[in-house]
Amino acid sequence: MSPAPRRAPSRAASAIPQVSWRQPQPAPIVLVSGPEEVCAERAIAGIRDFLRAEDASLEVSDLRADDYASGSLLALTSPSLFGEPRLVRVSGVEKCSDAFLTEALAYLDAPQDGATVVLRHTSSSVRGKKLLDAIRAGQGAGVEIACPAVKRDSDRFDFAAGEFQAARRKITPIALRALVGAFADDLTELAAACQQLIADVPGDITEQVVERYYGGRVETSAFTVADTAIAGRYGDALVALRHALASGADPVPLVAAIASKLRTMARVAGSREPAGALAARLGMKDWQVDRARRDLTGWNETSLGMAIQAAARADAEVKGASRDPVFAVERLVTVIATRAPFGD
Repeated sequence: MSPAPRRAPSRAASAIPQVSWRQPQPAPIVLVSGPEEVCAERAIAGIRDFLRAEDASLEVSDLRADDYASGSLLALTSPSLFGEPRLVRVSGVEKCSDAFLTEALAYLDAPQDGATVVLRHTSSSVRGKKLLDAIRAGQGAGVEIACPAVKRDSDRFDFAAGEFQAARRKITPIALRALVGAFADDLTELAAACQQLIADVPGDITEQVVERYYGGRVETSAFTVADTAIAGRYGDALVALRHALASGADPVPLVAAIASKLRTMARVAGSREPAGALAARLGMKDWQVDRARRDLTGWNETSLGMAIQAAARADAEVKGASRDPVFAVERLVTVIATRAPFGD
């Protein structure tokens, strides 16, 4: 009988402060946990900047917990001749060596004055769990910065919106949706795109700005096709589709974008609840509800049901059920934009 697969450690109740990665705070021990590397990098950089602002003489050192030389942690955290503050960044704690684990546990009992030790654990394995449990129990006077995976669309919207809020910049809801759609598969690129817009664009960031910067992205083209088709602009939808395909767009994300909008419309259809209440109940944003209600103009239960069935068929066809995925997308766009069965 083969052994059961090892799972990442679960987050038990913690006795130490939980700190946002957007507003990191130093402590003798800082545990940066979770798989989202973008957030973890921001948190660790934020701690460095915080400490450096307090004292420009800050000494910064890096250790690998999986390639650890005995005595390194104590050597780097011990006070120097001039007493400069020390920041020690430890990576790879999820694959730490026995030597590191032993010395890190001992260090929790007597952290060095003036030293900040940041431990990065991706939560990808159970390795180091004893150390994490000790920190979370309060040993070592630590704090924890959780960086959970950003997987859902709503999480990506929250991430991008937070980028602009932190910079005290305004982005319109439609522009935010277009930006997130353009980088739906890569949070690192989404973060970089947000920062580029913040740095380069004066004033509010609109849909036109996002289109100018990132209009060539496949996912943005996909939502353009979806928007024009659902609005009933058949000619514009076909032009947008052909432009997307000519730019290298794959039929799969094109169909996915259309199907996503149709599902949102179906969830909102028929409800008279205020946008805020409905959004809270459905796990959506207010602006998503408002947009779906605008998209529903001219649609009825029959035409929406037909469109959803057409999207399900197209989804299967572009994933291998048809030899001509491009035709499958064109047929779907035709059904949606004309709100009639194909060929009628």
